[in-house]
Amino acid sequence: MSALAHADHPIAAPVSASSVQSLVRQAACPPDALVLDLGCGAGEWTLRALQEFPAAEAVAVDLSEPALRRAGAAARERRLDDRVTFVRGDAREHRPPRACDLVLCVGATHVFGGLEGTLRAVDPLVAPDGAVLVGEGFWERPPDRAALTALDATPDDFRDLAGTVELVQQNGWTPVFGHVSEPGEWDDYEWSWTGSLTRWALDHPDAPDAEAALAAAREHRGGWLRGYRGVLGFVCLLLRRRPPRT
Repeated sequence: MSALAHADHPIAAPVSASSVQSLVRQAACPPDALVLDLGCGAGEWTLRALQEFPAAEAVAVDLSEPALRRAGAAARERRLDDRVTFVRGDAREHRPPRACDLVLCVGATHVFGGLEGTLRAVDPLVAPDGAVLVGEGFWERPPDRAALTALDATPDDFRDLAGTVELVQQNGWTPVFGHVSEPGEWDDYEWSWTGSLTRWALDHPDAPDAEAALAAAREHRGGWLRGYRGVLGFVCLLLRRRPPRT
């Protein structure tokens, strides 16, 4: 279902293509950079990093075989497949061949138990002068019951934006660039998510999962429009280590 839902929005986050490119460019990786994408999905962030840094190499990890197949096809289409290795496995267990210049974890912090767990997990994987690009939800305003029900969340699952940045700094990192998703980016992502599922189900009415796809799209759309729209925000932060005090 997730692979189908992201068919029209391979970035798999409420972030526009131009914003992705701006975030990646700000990482300013060295020519021989190694990029690691944890929870890569269809690999869009990885591939855009490779396009931005023409001599870089990348390793991208995900558990979803359909998503990785799609990522591999996209890499071949863009002639980037000789510079990226897609790994099917648990992002929590993967160890890169050397310290990474850029570690990506956008919309996948739940794999590590949240933002704080993600920052701790990636710390030993990042080169001394390297960077982390993390994408995380935050509360635009205090969530009501409708939002929490739609997201199957509790108020403690996220902080507000200031609290999110504070948490980052408490864990030894500091933002050098960031992007808060705009309402239009959110709407485009949600309409794409529900629309991709709906279109597939309508085009394949005899498929075993057609009715389930329609139901999933309908439920998701209702939860978004009547629940968390304007309540849940999303921020991408480009982080570098804060030097220790002397």
